[in-house]
Amino acid sequence: MKLKTLEGHLGTLSGFSKPKIELEQYETPAHIAAVALYTMQTHYEALENKLVLDAGCGPGMLSIGASLLGAGVVVAMDIDDGALEVLQENVEDMEISCIDPIQCDFLNSKVCRWENYFDSVLMNPPFGTKNNAGVDLKFLRMGLDLSCDSVYSLHKSSTRSHIQKKVKEWEVKGSVIAELRYNLPATYKFHKQQSRDIAVDLWRIHH
Repeated sequence: MKLKTLEGHLGTLSGFSKPKIELEQYETPAHIAAVALYTMQTHYEALENKLVLDAGCGPGMLSIGASLLGAGVVVAMDIDDGALEVLQENVEDMEISCIDPIQCDFLNSKVCRWENYFDSVLMNPPFGTKNNAGVDLKFLRMGLDLSCDSVYSLHKSSTRSHIQKKVKEWEVKGSVIAELRYNLPATYKFHKQQSRDIAVDLWRIHH
């Protein structure tokens, strides 16, 4: 599937019906999701026929994109049942059958029975800004525990040196495989601007 075709499909998906600020629910734009997924597949063969986990999947932008690029099975995990309802609608609209939605707290230790289970773990974790500092790195650490190959994760470019430090500390390998621009629309009442342009890194981290 061509990149433009993938982006076109993802652009038709429904987003959060009532985004929750405490969960930092922002939609992954179709363009960013498409470029990120396309990079994972074309450079690292991370999706086709693979067992994939989408951690904090929201309405399913990454899950559905991964399945459109040929993923074997996608486990889509989110703490919010409202987000999973929208995911379910999107899956039905796209007539996709390989996505398995699970409602749970990704950071809860019970998830650990899946240690080293998934080929690829995908995530656009909370940026950790609203009284939630460090949650992005907790997501990353858990992703590494559950992956037998690689974690692909989107982070603000401003955190790059911090993540590089963590990668070293954890004694794993990691690099930025794409630099993207995230046009964040005003989602919550406290947002003063209509939209903000944020530089985002797509990381690949592996053992």
